[in-house]
Amino acid sequence: MTDNTSASENTAIKPLSGEQLSSLVEQFDAKASNRLAMNAVTAAGIDKAALNYDRSRLLQRRFSVTVDNGEVTHQDRSGRCWLFSSLNVARFVAKKNLGLKEFEFSQNYAMYYDKLERINYFLQDVAALVRAGEPSDSRLIKHLLDDVMGDGGQWTMALNVYKKYGAVPKDLFPETESSKNTGAMNTQLRHMLHTAVAHMYADQSSIDTVIADGVAAGHRILTIHLGEPPKSFDWEWTDSEGMFHRDGEITPVEFWKKYVGTADLEDYVCLVDDPRQEHPKGKKIGIEHLGNVAGGTPTEYLNVPNQFMKDCVRAILSEKGIPVWFGADCGPFMDRERGAWATDLFEYGSIYGVDFDMDKEQRVRFCDSAMNHAMAFVGVDVADDGTTTRRWRVENSWGDKIADKGYFTMSDDWFTEYVYEVAVPKAMLPAEYQAALDEPAIMLPAWDPMGALA
Repeated sequence: MTDNTSASENTAIKPLSGEQLSSLVEQFDAKASNRLAMNAVTAAGIDKAALNYDRSRLLQRRFSVTVDNGEVTHQDRSGRCWLFSSLNVARFVAKKNLGLKEFEFSQNYAMYYDKLERINYFLQDVAALVRAGEPSDSRLIKHLLDDVMGDGGQWTMALNVYKKYGAVPKDLFPETESSKNTGAMNTQLRHMLHTAVAHMYADQSSIDTVIADGVAAGHRILTIHLGEPPKSFDWEWTDSEGMFHRDGEITPVEFWKKYVGTADLEDYVCLVDDPRQEHPKGKKIGIEHLGNVAGGTPTEYLNVPNQFMKDCVRAILSEKGIPVWFGADCGPFMDRERGAWATDLFEYGSIYGVDFDMDKEQRVRFCDSAMNHAMAFVGVDVADDGTTTRRWRVENSWGDKIADKGYFTMSDDWFTEYVYEVAVPKAMLPAEYQAALDEPAIMLPAWDPMGALA
């Protein structure tokens, strides 16, 4: 017999029928546990209903190694976690050198110059694509336009800013309404840059003028929203022993070199755990079109086993006694109020009757997980056998009204599944990894998950 069914009929998206819906309702009503789950979730919300009570109460908040970094910071309604967390590492160093118990760098200052540099980087990057004949409706152009002027970033991008512009104490360039809540400012910057790209495509002979005008407009917008950053300042302080000190006039770059440069943070490298089999461990990877400071250090990572990342973090905390910057997918299995992460902290599958069985590689490959938040490790708990890591202490930048005055606890299994990146000194890497850093990076497209920004 000849099958008269057309290919389009076989591949057509089939509507949800009334009979099918009735069957689904019957199946739901047939199990009393479904109604109990509905009652609990509609009344209390999924996280309260799914919270694993035993895991929550038994997750200890004590650590065998703790690095005290004082009061936590607060990024407010902005995506500046990567700047906050990198400056939290830097302020630990500065506090020791200044003899202070509490100190905070200006995150507003760092964001100002990151965004100014990123405007220039974006305009010149897109201009090169326009001149090369990249279609305006290509996937790459659409991605770059969609992604421009977010707040996120990477360790390497942060250090590019500090190396070029230094840093200043927070009270000398404090927060503004727009630094604490960046949405409106970013919208205007994005609109300006979209307009600039439209002009590039409309008249390629004007591209150089468009770039210059765009950088100037970006500078005006940033200064109106964030203030005019200091070029130098008089630095004086009273240390924790009550002793008064005066440095006199100093530039932000001089301040950074004098009070943070002793830690050699500029010599750190980023390790990532890319779990996809086609990206081999021990090789360097990079992301096309990802950067902020033109001519700065490129945003590249060394792909290593997750356990090696853990070993490095533990060694830095235990032996060097300094916080460690890292990036993770912070959303899964997070109790924000109590300040906890553990892979069994919530029993979502039991509530829904669904088996969430993807592993880390599948979660990355199928867009279920990527790095989206940066923080700093400030403690670790090691079992009495001296080798087994049980949990980690994390300095967040969400204020002190949650968790343990803003400090979170992470189970070791959560680190395995959801931590993607750490910044460590290059000198602590074995010879084969240091050699790999000198090899060309395997370049991934701009939209690859490893290019996600914290």
